[in-house]
Amino acid sequence: MNLVSSNFLCLWKNQKKRCWACGYTDVIRWGKQGGKQRFKCKRCGIFLTENRPEQRIQNRFVWFRKWILERQTYQILSRDSSLSQATLQRTFYHFLEQAPLVKIIKRERVHLRIDATYFAQFCLVCYQDDFDGYTQLHRFTDGERYEEIKEDLANLLKLGIQIESITTDGHKSILKAIKRSVPEAIVQRCLVHIQRMCLLWLTQYPKHQAGQELRKLVLFILRIKSENDRIYWTREFLKWHETHKDYLNEKTYNTETGRYWYTHKLLRRSYITIKRALPNMFHYLSNPDIPKTTNGIEGYFSHLKNHLDIHRGLTVKHRINFIKWYIYFANAK
Repeated sequence: MNLVSSNFLCLWKNQKKRCWACGYTDVIRWGKQGGKQRFKCKRCGIFLTENRPEQRIQNRFVWFRKWILERQTYQILSRDSSLSQATLQRTFYHFLEQAPLVKIIKRERVHLRIDATYFAQFCLVCYQDDFDGYTQLHRFTDGERYEEIKEDLANLLKLGIQIESITTDGHKSILKAIKRSVPEAIVQRCLVHIQRMCLLWLTQYPKHQAGQELRKLVLFILRIKSENDRIYWTREFLKWHETHKDYLNEKTYNTETGRYWYTHKLLRRSYITIKRALPNMFHYLSNPDIPKTTNGIEGYFSHLKNHLDIHRGLTVKHRINFIKWYIYFANAK
């Protein structure tokens, strides 16, 4: 054997297997399956064996996960996977025909975040653990229904979830369901929702002094970090009410209906909102593990909608299953 032939043989032996999907050469051995050597690509994560239908589906599932979680279009995935857009679409629709089940993890002293978001044809209600953002349960419905939320909370308790606190935006059906299903749980009202709604009703530049002073108090809500801040803010709020209660209670006679209405409805609505939420606004001060807002789950909904908006044209069934796959992959992170 001459020198050229020996060098060629060494190069052939040392040549690494190339991934057929991404072209990456860093492919490692990954055991055997059916008596045949199996390889795994360290770049895209697919497994390489002989061309078997079940293995082909499993390899394409990697691109389906990217399509769900990474906001990648068919054009980009087709370029990276060397598969046609029609093949990817056909494969992804096959996956969307079925949906995974979300696993409920038994945990103690759970601090839940409950919120809902609305789509064109349905409503999604999620129950998330604030510790790591794990979605323990979700429901597709047409609105935030008391009976459904009550049933969901009861099921979580039966499946081993020990709920210590629940942070919510204050929807009446959610508060009522918590009171009936988990009466011992601490209810923390979302401070961002309280602040946002009051600022909306008070407007940016209130004309009367009462509105101006209440707006300053509302802006200070998220800056309450200690028990002293809470005592000070609560005292100022009650003092504000004593000063302006006559102005709040002013009424105007409506000649058309023959009834009396509160003259300053939006100002009074802001006051009533804070007054009703006040007993459940500051539980996070005594327990730092209790989330004071539902920002985490609202950010989750925002990312979900951004991912779903990229893939327009899906049927209602496929949109629902897309969301189920998104929750499943997000929980597995």
